[in-house]
Amino acid sequence: MHNASTRRSGFTLVELLVVIAIIGIMVGLLLPAVQAAREAARRMSCSNNMKQIGLGLHNYESAYKHLPMNTGGTKTTDWSDFSSNQLSLAWSVGILPFMEQQPLWEQIKNPFGRNRVDAPINPPFPAMGPTPWHTDYQPWLTEVPAYRCPSDPSRSAAIQVGYSNYVVCTGDAIFEQALGGLNEAGNGDSNLNSEWGESSTARWARGMFRARHFTRFRDVQDGLSNTAMAGECAVDNTTRYANSTIVQVDDNVWNLPPSQGRALLDPELPSFISPSLPACGSGPCVDGAATNHRGKRWPDGRMEYSTFQTITPPNSYNLSRRHTRSGLYCVSSFHPGGAHIIMGDGAVTFVTDSIEAGDQDHVPYGRSNNGGAWDAGAGRPSPYGLWGALGTKNGRETKFLDQN
Repeated sequence: MHNASTRRSGFTLVELLVVIAIIGIMVGLLLPAVQAAREAARRMSCSNNMKQIGLGLHNYESAYKHLPMNTGGTKTTDWSDFSSNQLSLAWSVGILPFMEQQPLWEQIKNPFGRNRVDAPINPPFPAMGPTPWHTDYQPWLTEVPAYRCPSDPSRSAAIQVGYSNYVVCTGDAIFEQALGGLNEAGNGDSNLNSEWGESSTARWARGMFRARHFTRFRDVQDGLSNTAMAGECAVDNTTRYANSTIVQVDDNVWNLPPSQGRALLDPELPSFISPSLPACGSGPCVDGAATNHRGKRWPDGRMEYSTFQTITPPNSYNLSRRHTRSGLYCVSSFHPGGAHIIMGDGAVTFVTDSIEAGDQDHVPYGRSNNGGAWDAGAGRPSPYGLWGALGTKNGRETKFLDQN
């Protein structure tokens, strides 16, 4: 008779802990790669959206022989929010039929007799809709999928006007880009039934889009492949990100250089607006109203919602005179390192935050700091380097994107 020793199979506690630690390390190593892959997929989807927008703009131009008007709509003498769109519609409304959004376009172009809860109303909303900030009009509350970047986490509420992540380029100047309201005498004109002067406003219009006027491809003398037509816009989520928050600086935005915005940034976290800036009252301030923010009304053609300039580099900051007025608006995104733009020929390219942007101490054309003298800058090269040159349609620059 002998004693048989038995051996119990299994893991010791130490071995189990080692295995768990190895798995944890592997997950930690793989997670950034997974996140990077997801962002790459979102960025590709965003690029595809912009290619569709570029194609829509080209198809519109092919049909009508000009690009869609920004801050356009129906001429009227009626200032009612319900019965007039107050010539405030964005470029993005006009290209809906070319964006596979024919049902939405049919609702907009015809009188629409239902409110946001689908109850009948009489009289109905007029053809081409009410003001683009009217929250009882179903078409404005609709978010168009092709107008949203998948990297942007913000989503509009059911009773808010839909958001948009794409804006058009007005060049490298600020003056008269909000309403385009100059008559042929060169005087300001806010009448919604006016004929705005073509020659008097053309001298300020350095980009492919300008308020209340059409642009034809033949107007782009620098070449479609060398001129920015549209770009990205990060929707403000009220976290004071500098690239999407709008700081109101009153009239100083006209008279001071773009570099003034640097003083408004958080010195410890320069990607954010300084926490010391108050809600709006007087002086530099942050507008606290939920909808007065970048990208938060897709059909609204006013500058803060639908345009950008090639003045400050991508993902820098946004400065305005007052809500809905002229301002300095950057192209921006939630993609790391830069943002997409659409060139005039429809090509989509990614522009980095470090693109050469010239003299940021140069006062924008339109006003100078020499006693408020006017300086249209018509036909002159942009002072904002390669980035500024991409925004001008006839600045006669010899700089190209592949030189960056």
